Amino acid sequence: MKRKLLAAFAAVALVGGFVVAAELKSGPQSGEKVPGPFHPFNVTGEDAGQKQCLYCKNGDSPVAVVFSRSPECPMTQKLIKALDEATVKNAKAEMGSYVVYLTGDEKQDAAIKEIAKKHSLKQIILSIDDVQGPSKYDISKDADVTVVLYTDRVVKANHTFAKGKLTEQDIEKVVSDVSKILPTK
Repeated sequence: MKRKLLAAFAAVALVGGFVVAAELKSGPQSGEKVPGPFHPFNVTGEDAGQKQCLYCKNGDSPVAVVFSRSPECPMTQKLIKALDEATVKNAKAEMGSYVVYLTGDEKQDAAIKEIAKKHSLKQIILSIDDVQGPSKYDISKDADVTVVLYTDRVVKANHTFAKGKLTEQDIEKVVSDVSKILPTK
């Protein structure tokens, strides 16, 4: 009897764990306004070496922003490369994109510049901010990657991934959702 009860409890806990994992929320959600300005340390782009507001610079344009805790993660780098390509492709729509590495360590700028060079990034800006991320953005400490796609400063899609959970299919879905922020033809 105890074994059956223990097995049932374990099964409920396992299923409950999947539900909690599936409900990982981070950053502003679809339909919400983007919380506003913050000033990360820009590693690449025209303001490299300075703290600048990328939210401000992009204005009401379509924007893809990635909050990442793992600059060295190969899947995150693939995502960034794919979003850079989407940004280049949608230049006529004035699409902007940027990555905010939540490391709190501006001394990582050389390693981050190397990522930009390795992947021949053309448009996406790489930057560094505090470990918790911009305060009003509510980036979950359990989220390794949070992608926010917005236009007119309203979120159209949010994708959040725990450490090690970002897949090729997820990258395809994120890039597919870029269409949600582009002007309709």
